[in-house]
Amino acid sequence: MYAKHSIDIGDNFYIGKFSQIECDAEIGDNVIIANSVAFVGKYDHHYQQIGVPVRLASKISDKDYNWKGLNSKVIIEDDVWIGYGSIILSGVKIGQGSIIAAGSLVNNDVESYSIYGGMPAKKIRNRFNDENDLHEHIRLYSLNYKKIR
Repeated sequence: MYAKHSIDIGDNFYIGKFSQIECDAEIGDNVIIANSVAFVGKYDHHYQQIGVPVRLASKISDKDYNWKGLNSKVIIEDDVWIGYGSIILSGVKIGQGSIIAAGSLVNNDVESYSIYGGMPAKKIRNRFNDENDLHEHIRLYSLNYKKIR
């Protein structure tokens, strides 16, 4: 794990083998991250540094780094499942109750209570088949798993 500033993790969190967090991240409660998942900084290397090979360019871990991505992080809200081998880029927010299909590349925000998959990830469908099931899930989750803050 590496973060320029911080990695904050909620309660009842699981991260699978060979997974990596390589950027600032805020992870909610009741989150499952499968094996071989990576959170990656979108701007970890200053690839537009004039006259400097990317390999030698300034990188986000440098103290004096002043390019893009300094305040970019991954936000994973509560009750999210990220499938095997997925890659999540910094600057992305995955909404509450969502599922990311195995092998996906998430480079844009994900709507709450939806299933996304692919490269790049696109919405496949809603997590629940109808609005009544969604509302009942939210009601029971709030009743049984939400902390009083």
